[in-house]
Amino acid sequence: MRQITPLPTDLRRWAEQHIGPVTAVRDASHDWPRSRVWELEGSGGTRRYVKVSPSAKFFTRETRAYRHLVPALGHSRAPNLVGSRAEALALLLTAVPGSPAAGAALSTAAWRAVHRQAGALCARLHEAGALGRADRAEAEGALEAAADGAEKYLARAGDRLTEEERRLIRGYAAQLRRTGPVPVGYIHGDNQPRNWLVSPAGLAFIDFERTRPAARVQDLVILSVTQWLDHPDRESAFFQGYGRSLTGAERHALRCLAALDAVNCLAWGPDNDDAEVTTRGRRTLDRLVRQDRP
Repeated sequence: MRQITPLPTDLRRWAEQHIGPVTAVRDASHDWPRSRVWELEGSGGTRRYVKVSPSAKFFTRETRAYRHLVPALGHSRAPNLVGSRAEALALLLTAVPGSPAAGAALSTAAWRAVHRQAGALCARLHEAGALGRADRAEAEGALEAAADGAEKYLARAGDRLTEEERRLIRGYAAQLRRTGPVPVGYIHGDNQPRNWLVSPAGLAFIDFERTRPAARVQDLVILSVTQWLDHPDRESAFFQGYGRSLTGAERHALRCLAALDAVNCLAWGPDNDDAEVTTRGRRTLDRLVRQDRP
């Protein structure tokens, strides 16, 4: 069970400089050790959130996203940045209506509507502004960088993988290097229902700490190996909202990226007692092994 962490006094005082007296605080962190988020209630029932980033890299990414990219999603489709405190890696954010789509008791039609809206929001984010020179270089090198990570994850996964599985992962990493040009832009980086808030007002995205320039298809990996695998109607709805289908190069890259996601999951999941992530990796890898056998 996760231990409840109180909001540090200095962060409460900092938040009150922006929003006035805080009347109540609730620990709203996710159920993993590096998540530190608090919901603040002010006079008149106003809600704000304080988030302490896990690292300087994530803080920089998320701050930049809120300032320059998130506005492209539209009014009430994501939190707004109220303030940031670099020395504490802290962000002060507005609240948006809704509850996480993950675990929501939605009808088949409602899930399709959620994915359609998610596709539309992804398209807006992916096209949020022209890439500068440095961002374009990072985005165009993103698939090769992903392939470079394969050996690190293989080493961390150790004997959780068979030799056949190791050969398969290395094969997909090599293929990813030869994929060729794919559309690039700014991606959310953790695009999945736990970061989608559902409400009568429409869908909203949260948690932009992994937002970065990359190949756009990288934003679809988790969805492709979880939601869409068992519900192809949700995939179709997503691309209706997205406004286009994937190119052949993107489809091939997505398969390669799914393999790399699998080994990452099998390296990270067991080490962090995350059964959901571990199961995701094992299911993907078993499926790829079956499909790749003669």
